[in-house]
Parts: sequence; C-alpha cells; structure tokens
Amino acid sequence: MPVMNEALNLGDLLKYEAPNLYSRDRVTVAAGQVLALGAVVGMITATGRVKELDPSATDGSQFAAGVLLQACDAHLADRDDGLIVARHAIVTEHVLVFPVEIAGAEKQAAIQQLKNLGILVRKGV
Repeated sequence: MPVMNEALNLGDLLKYEAPNLYSRDRVTVAAGQVLALGAVVGMITATGRVKELDPSATDGSQFAAGVLLQACDAHLADRDDGLIVARHAIVTEHVLVFPVEIAGAEKQAAIQQLKNLGILVRKGV
C-alpha cells in the first residue's frame, strides 16, 4: 500500500482558541514574501503590516506579534487578507515556522513573546 503524505493544516497548528474568533486578527501581510501556515510574524510599527519575524530588525518586526493561520503569497504586493492568531490560544511547536537563520536563544525569546500575548506553545500536542 503506498504511503500518502498530507500537508500540515490548521488543525495541526491550532489546538485551542477562544470562542467567537477572539483569538484571531485580520492583518495585512507586507509585500515581498511568501509565508507558510504557522509562520511566526512581527508587526512593522510604522505601517501595521506583518512580516516574517526578524530578530535583527529595528522596525517592530523583531517582536513576535502572532502566528499565521494560513499560507500567504505576498511576493508581488501587500495582502490584506492575512489571518493570525494574536492572543489566547495554544499552538503546536513543530508546526511553527521561524526564519532559517534564527538562533536558539532568539527562538526561545520569540516563544516567550508569544506567551506574553497569551499564545502558549506546546510540544507534541
């Protein structure tokens, strides 16, 4: 029998969220990037747009602002249909997507920032 591999989906990432969509925010994803489900994002202070977390940035995106709940292709233009979990939720660690070059301490700092927002990161859920 052939083995089938299914792509990760929202149920793999999001294990709990508050009722009535309280945990979610609609966001604009900044142009020039393609982000996967589970991408940890930071918010650019000047524009309110989100982009992939960048611990070395100074524009606000160095702080985790949430986790993307759907893949988003914004390589050509801003996308105003982004959806993040921004508060009061539980997500699975192995589905989170961090920048490739992120250091272990920076990753732990981002997980703590998510915890400060009320987003708990759990292993093996």
